[in-house]
Amino acid sequence: MEINLVSDTVTKPTPEMLQYMFQAKVGDDVYKQDPTVNELQDKVAALFGMEAALFFPSGTMANQTAIKLHTQPGEQLIADKWAHVYNYEGGGVSFNSGVSCQLLEGNRGMIKAPQVAAAINDPEFYHSPKTSLVCVENTTNKGGGACYEIEDLVEIKKVCLANNLKFHLDGARIWNALVAKKQSPKHYGQIFDTISVCLSKGLGAPIGSLLISDNETIHRALRIRKILGGGMRQVGYLAAAGIYALDNHIERLADDHRRAKELGQALSQLSWVARVEPIETNILIFEVQPSIDERAVVETLKQRGIHISSMGHGKLRMVTHLDYREVMHDYVMETLQRKS
Repeated sequence: MEINLVSDTVTKPTPEMLQYMFQAKVGDDVYKQDPTVNELQDKVAALFGMEAALFFPSGTMANQTAIKLHTQPGEQLIADKWAHVYNYEGGGVSFNSGVSCQLLEGNRGMIKAPQVAAAINDPEFYHSPKTSLVCVENTTNKGGGACYEIEDLVEIKKVCLANNLKFHLDGARIWNALVAKKQSPKHYGQIFDTISVCLSKGLGAPIGSLLISDNETIHRALRIRKILGGGMRQVGYLAAAGIYALDNHIERLADDHRRAKELGQALSQLSWVARVEPIETNILIFEVQPSIDERAVVETLKQRGIHISSMGHGKLRMVTHLDYREVMHDYVMETLQRKS
């Protein structure tokens, strides 16, 4: 039995999802004539109480489009130092938009309103880049799946409004936050100027993200998506996977969260584990004792059919997901306890 806990991106479509994809009605989405894409876009926009949405092949492209929408070359965005848009999008902030990043020292990838306010450059001081955008990530990837409180996001929004800044949410794992915190997506729609959401992580679709905003912003996003090469043709087959995922795979995220917490509890009892970071959703980060080589732990587990990832500096990561079933969970729990 091979068990992949490297990421929630490793999932494959379920047989039911594949069947739903095969039955999709499709057209040419570049001409806005794919009915299934249009249905998905309308569905997601309505879910967040926003006017429109646009389908993208990747979350990175959706985020990079949002940044380009809200900034001009030479300007600056504010984000946590662990932000995906800074660390894991190939330098696209500078390459695509000519924008620099003011990085903040947050808590597990989450920043607070006073930090944002203190980081804004004086718009009259032309020696510094103009601050134009704030980006936050929920849940946080490098922060171990941590979730923002709505109240904290509202406070950051107030700072943005007071300083004429746009506010973007990288919601690649927003579905996990909604389930873990029992939040409403419409709350997010009221706070952010743009939101990107991903369908190919916890929800198990093979590909796809969406950018959500008002009609005028999404109309402008269409041109940027074209420039970045994101215009696709009969993409309704992929959009159908997203529709199926939204209808069937959101509530079950609670199972992923439960399993991650149970793994964390098991790890915290082991002598070779120094620390397990707080677990709110499906990402589990833990540190081994200084005398232990984390690469050896990865290799030992790999020999037993369990694949996890190293983050360096003694940190290891496990991510639970749709394809990590209860029988696999039992095996991993037993293996960890034998390795105590």
